[in-house]
Amino acid sequence: MPNESLTIDPDPQETAEWREAFLALAASQGPARARQMLDELARLARAGRIGWQPELSTPYFNTIAVDAQPVFPGDLAIEERLGSLMRWNALAMVVRANQAYGELGGHIASYASAADLFEVGFNHFFHARNDSAAAPGRPEQGSAPAGGSAAHEVASVGANRHRGDLVFFQPHSSPGVYARAYLEGRLAEQDLMHFRQELTAPAAQTGQGARGLTSYPHPYLMPDFWQFPTGSMGIGPISSIYHARFMRYLTHRKLLNCEGRKENGIHVDKRRVWGVFGDGEMDEPESMSALTLAARERLDNLVWVVNCNLQRLDGPVRGNGRIIDELEKLFAGAGWNVIKLVWGSDWDGLFARDTTGALTRAFAHTVDGQMQTFAAKDGRFNRDNFFGQNEELARLAQGLTDEQIDRLKRGGHDLVKIHAAYAAAAAHTGQPTVILAHTKKGYGMGSGGQGKMTTHSQKKFDETDLIEFRNRFNLPLSDEQVTSLSFYKPAADSPEMQYMHEHRQRLGGYLPKRETACDVVPVPAIDSYAAFALAANGKEMSTTMAFVRLLGGLLKDKALGPRIVPIVADEARTFGMANLFKQIGIYSSVGQRYAPEDIGSVLSYREALDGQILEEGISEAGAIASWTAAATSYSVHALAMLPFYIYYSMFGFQRVGDAIWAAADQRARGFLLGATSGRTTLGGEGLQHQDGTSHLVAATIPNCRAYDPAFAGEMAVIIDHGMREMLVEQKDVFYYVTLMNENYAQPSLPAGVAAEVIRGCYKFNSYLPIPDNGYSAKTSKNVALLGSGAILTEVVKAAQLLAAQGIAAEVFSVTSWSELARDGQACEQRALAGDPAPGQPFIAQQLQASQGPMIAATDYVRAVPEGIRAFVPAGRRYLTLGTDGFGRSDTRAALREHFGVDAQSIVRAALHALARHG
Repeated sequence: MPNESLTIDPDPQETAEWREAFLALAASQGPARARQMLDELARLARAGRIGWQPELSTPYFNTIAVDAQPVFPGDLAIEERLGSLMRWNALAMVVRANQAYGELGGHIASYASAADLFEVGFNHFFHARNDSAAAPGRPEQGSAPAGGSAAHEVASVGANRHRGDLVFFQPHSSPGVYARAYLEGRLAEQDLMHFRQELTAPAAQTGQGARGLTSYPHPYLMPDFWQFPTGSMGIGPISSIYHARFMRYLTHRKLLNCEGRKENGIHVDKRRVWGVFGDGEMDEPESMSALTLAARERLDNLVWVVNCNLQRLDGPVRGNGRIIDELEKLFAGAGWNVIKLVWGSDWDGLFARDTTGALTRAFAHTVDGQMQTFAAKDGRFNRDNFFGQNEELARLAQGLTDEQIDRLKRGGHDLVKIHAAYAAAAAHTGQPTVILAHTKKGYGMGSGGQGKMTTHSQKKFDETDLIEFRNRFNLPLSDEQVTSLSFYKPAADSPEMQYMHEHRQRLGGYLPKRETACDVVPVPAIDSYAAFALAANGKEMSTTMAFVRLLGGLLKDKALGPRIVPIVADEARTFGMANLFKQIGIYSSVGQRYAPEDIGSVLSYREALDGQILEEGISEAGAIASWTAAATSYSVHALAMLPFYIYYSMFGFQRVGDAIWAAADQRARGFLLGATSGRTTLGGEGLQHQDGTSHLVAATIPNCRAYDPAFAGEMAVIIDHGMREMLVEQKDVFYYVTLMNENYAQPSLPAGVAAEVIRGCYKFNSYLPIPDNGYSAKTSKNVALLGSGAILTEVVKAAQLLAAQGIAAEVFSVTSWSELARDGQACEQRALAGDPAPGQPFIAQQLQASQGPMIAATDYVRAVPEGIRAFVPAGRRYLTLGTDGFGRSDTRAALREHFGVDAQSIVRAALHALARHG
């Protein structure tokens, strides 16, 4: 068995000699030589098939030894007082809100456990963006003409200038971040009094006064404050990894230097991504899915701090195991640098006196469920039940009072230990780092909730609990101030306030802070890159191929081209993008170390350090995280980038919809291209691949503009308009555009309809009865046919069949059902608000000149065209056809007949509606 060891040492003397020899080697020749020898022994073991490999977990104590800790660079007493004030104001904010309303919720315990982790970062490590301190005469980073060029070199960084770290905050700890912003003067007391009251706050009611504070980090709702949405578990971790990788991408492509300047070979202004996440959050697949990417890319600009308070919402994270051990194995196995921050300084003396290893053995057999019990109980309980396990432990506790035992800190509550871990993480090179910080959930809440099963939802305290909290943290509050939940802010000239402001100024300013200033990127005239689509003249192609050709044209533009970020999961060849491999290359942080098997091909695979395409492998979660990093670059880096992520449409909103929602919260700007879209367009792929719902989900996201163009010209107009909205007008919107893989004749776009395409609908053509067949305009009946995407071609065929039967048909190309629905809803809302001129829905305007019943057909579920029912002209029959149900594998013709969206089905629906219409 691997790692099987003998229970009894058959030769203790030989064992001692090996041990002494190794220790002597380490002492005389240093750690590097000792590691070399261990590596050699491991190689020999593998070669001899001994079946041994080193354990990935280490004993349950701190990675950084006491004698390796740097001197703490701050005033420990002041920082502890500041931390206590943050805790109090956060608690008061949440409890106040729930005393007033009783239903708002809020979290105290998570911040109580993470407060010190945050404060060390705020006081010593988290750099804010400081763009104003560039040295005279030095060029500004990213100061090339708008758009730059592929050859634009990375500009120098001015002295004392820092582009800012990226910090992902544990969402349940938002009250503590608000509490710090209050002391910093960025939030007022009245703001804190409107926690989770965004609609009733004065600013929402009158446009002035106190603002409501969001429950979690939400950039959409607090656009000048929060930078990254982390409220949905798992989204923050994966996003942080891809943001760190995108920073490398920008540096390697020479668009923006994210590595900082070097002094004596060391990066002194290096930007980092810091993430503070929960241990329970690590169960989310998104949290774990990109760990190997971070290690493979050697992202030493990434530091995770996992707050191991050992408790989820309902109970222990690993009640019968140890989450820190589990995570250590996981991260170490993935290639991360792991720093365990388990015990505070109070334990150093105990470990020093423990010459027999009693503590190590005791911790090895103490599971997290028991650790939680120890956290919830007092010093006497811990003396009896932990130190009372054997005589060796009991002797270690001699001389400690019950109160001292109760105050023994876990590592995540010790500022000195935290600083040592952060400093080691910041200095580490070649790997991402994770700090596994052991804390107590509800730390300091005493009988009010420390370590209890109910701690997560704790938001109410009685007077005794509040007084106990005051005493525990030595807060300068009277009993009356405590029971009235008064916020506390020291005088501006107090040592605490001066210290706090001084340290933040050293680090460039205050955060979290979201900024949006960036240069306008000019968009070329549409004729310069999409003339082939606007004047297609019946040429056969799919809209996917039209898009790829359009993208190739945009990439050649000197201003816009370098800012484009093409992203694919693993299907560039599927979408016909292989021609871009040679043109712009695939990004690789190490270039290309091999000769591809197709090197002689015109479309051969090419990776490059300055490659432009991000090919993310078979990971939609990774690709959408990569897209989000690029789509928010205008805010995060003050550098507008334009990502185009193309993918199988079924694997978008349905699969990573939560990540797309988070991107919307972060005010992303970019394009999502749902290729091979529709339930009948993909043919033989069947149930799992055929998309009939993405437009339904896209319609629920307020700042997502979703389009289902049938023709290349429509698609070109939509892309052009979106680029201008995002890059020139700098609107916080993103576009979802579906593309088909079906080849058919592409008509030229009629003149003057571009604005209607953007609004969602235009009249494509009229099909009148053929006079030679005995029909006339006076005797014929009329129908209006609406269609989108690939089904519009079936609608056109149906119109021709109806005309042959003496029925006049007008065909309307619906480019966006959701935009039409939103327009109608806006008119309706204006009417409900009493507006005397609410306007007429655009779809009603478009259809009012038509006659007869209206038939709408799409390649999506009927709920998509049903969205405009309330806004079509009144008094006329409106019948919808769609692809409800599971998909099938068959030909397009068979599938469309099966779902009732082919030309014959549309004709039958029209005849049926006409019969009922009279």
